[in-house]
Amino acid sequence: MNIDLQKIRSPFFIGIAGAGMSAIAQYLQGTGKQVSGSDRFFNEGKAGDIKEKLEAGGIRCFLQNGAGITPDTDLVVASTAIEDTVEEIRKARALNIPVMHRSELLALIAASKKTIAIGGTSGKSTTTGMLFDILQQAGMHPSVISGAGLVSLIKKGKIGNAFVGSGEWLVIEADESDGSIVQYRPEIGVLLNIEKDHKELEELMRVFETFRNNSRLFCVNRSNMHSAALSANPAHDFCVDETCTGVGFQATEFVQDGFHIAFKVNGEPFGIRILGQHNMENAVAATAAAVIAGASLKDAAAALAGYEGIYRRSQVLGEKNGIWVVDDFAHNPVKCAAAIRSCQPVSDKVVAWFQPHGYTPTKFLRKEFVEEIGNALRPQDEIWMSEIFYAGGTTTKDISASDLISDLKTRGKNAYFVEDREQLLAAMDGHLQPGSTLLLMGARDPSLEQFAREIYHGL
Repeated sequence: MNIDLQKIRSPFFIGIAGAGMSAIAQYLQGTGKQVSGSDRFFNEGKAGDIKEKLEAGGIRCFLQNGAGITPDTDLVVASTAIEDTVEEIRKARALNIPVMHRSELLALIAASKKTIAIGGTSGKSTTTGMLFDILQQAGMHPSVISGAGLVSLIKKGKIGNAFVGSGEWLVIEADESDGSIVQYRPEIGVLLNIEKDHKELEELMRVFETFRNNSRLFCVNRSNMHSAALSANPAHDFCVDETCTGVGFQATEFVQDGFHIAFKVNGEPFGIRILGQHNMENAVAATAAAVIAGASLKDAAAALAGYEGIYRRSQVLGEKNGIWVVDDFAHNPVKCAAAIRSCQPVSDKVVAWFQPHGYTPTKFLRKEFVEEIGNALRPQDEIWMSEIFYAGGTTTKDISASDLISDLKTRGKNAYFVEDREQLLAAMDGHLQPGSTLLLMGARDPSLEQFAREIYHGL
């Protein structure tokens, strides 16, 4: 589709409450366009405070009924979840308004800036947020379009997943789940890791190979054997495995003390208020990309010392009655396992709860969920699950979270199923004691943040 972004004045977003959609909408609003949008969660009253924050930023919000699209609308943007049968798509077609997928628009935006694209199965949002902070520390005034809110921006009353800076650099997440990552041609491409998620490994390798070929400079995690195979220049690569040789950015001396991690990158000491070795990997990736872009190791260390985190990424809600509560976006097997392991140095016992999302992805990854979570659990740890979150659309409901729990029980794990998550605290009575950490995991469901806070206050 041949769209001149400079000539677009009044774009309309269908599904604007979604993390990816709201970020691009806010970015365009910040560049002077008059943005509007709708979401079915507005119809259902399930969007939390997203609608209010969008409207506070000047974006007009509508129910998903077609009323927001007018002859003045010059572009309609649809998320992956929007089907052609939606009333607003039909209305846009009838008015001859061009309809563009979210990723196509992001590709146009990325082409207008010096872009650093963060790709990989896990850690994209955290790395994006860390990199944004480092570039700010270095005085480069970056822009960002992220899949999750930065706490530093949320504190200013924003959704936190987009910011328009005055500099030439733009940091974006590059999503492989729908294949859209191949549309970007970034100045710097960063590959964090590759694991089975959404697609089989063979297909993912092909997708990320195209991402590498489309990037002018490419930086990969040599600690991950799949991403290491796509290295373009070892001098741009990073590694957290001390057996690596010849890489440009080497992490050493990792230590976790409670909710704080420390390590060195090329001898420079780093300390961050965050959980887990996987977040050291994210930090080193952000550091590598920032240095390639012109920042220094000292800029990176100084920025990350004050890093405030990402919404629902290892987000510590607090301690109550001797129990720590951590809210996390983990939703694929590797992420869930990493989140569990990151909490283990903090407490004698981790009680993890997970709400899978989507029947098809849960069925696709059933074996991997059981293996990764089962391997991460210590004998005293527990895993709880509630029923799969259904976001709507056409699907076959031929699997339940109880099936994963049954598989884990067969492996001798402390595994429990509570179909209705509203019954979770009552069911956990006696399982949580002072010294425990309660880890809450899940994605896509916009009510999870509120649920986590209700659990915390209910302890």
